[in-house]
Amino acid sequence: MGPKITQGRRDQGFTYVGLIILVAIIGLVAASTVKMGALLQRSTAEEDLLEIGTAFSRALQSYAEASGPDQRRSPTSLDQLLRDPRFPNPRRHLRSLYADPITGKTEWGILFGPDRVSIIGIHSLSNVKPIKVGNFSPDFEQFANKTHISEWIFVKKGGSTTPIILP
Repeated sequence: MGPKITQGRRDQGFTYVGLIILVAIIGLVAASTVKMGALLQRSTAEEDLLEIGTAFSRALQSYAEASGPDQRRSPTSLDQLLRDPRFPNPRRHLRSLYADPITGKTEWGILFGPDRVSIIGIHSLSNVKPIKVGNFSPDFEQFANKTHISEWIFVKKGGSTTPIILP
């Protein structure tokens, strides 16, 4: 006959297996929590992008409305939205050159008009797939079912929908 295993030793084995299972469960919960946190962070960044895009759209609209009959109706650089050089006193259409909440950089994709000089819109340079693909406000209905964040193009109200995209 083989050696007898005492009850205490058998219980220690079950405790060890139980501890390993508990650690595995905690690991799975932690991993799913991190993933959920990343999704929530991206979702928040997309909402921030919509707000910042709205600010750029309004700034482009403000620039156009402030234009005289002999003046260009669109800026040729984003800096002109911060300080409009057409007026002797500083005129600001945009508070600051906001960072893209998706990329974290102040670099934006710029859409030029047919003259290839006038800025008619901006977009994120990120090619990630958006989390939000529907249920947009009426101002952003055109963003529904887009496959990349970079397809969310912010133009002034009533702006052209067929811009020329330059690198």
